[in-house]
Amino acid sequence: MNANRKNTGTDWIDPDDAPELDDEFFERADEYRGDKLVRRGRPKADAVKQQVTLRLDPEIIESFKADGPGWQTRLNKALKVYLQEHNPHELR
Repeated sequence: MNANRKNTGTDWIDPDDAPELDDEFFERADEYRGDKLVRRGRPKADAVKQQVTLRLDPEIIESFKADGPGWQTRLNKALKVYLQEHNPHELR
């Protein structure tokens, strides 16, 4: 019966040769609370933004970029304000 089994090729590894569990190991390790994996990094937003390709006039981009980092967020807010005050169908 053992004739059909394939050799897995695993060699014995001495447990004394195992790497030391240092601080770097634990920084990279997964953390669990009960059975739930605790995710690292930024949590998922309630309203996930959608990436699009958009063509805008250069002066619009330059104006928003002139205030520094976060220009895309400011542009998004400006569009939200516009939608609160106007109907996009007015532009037709």
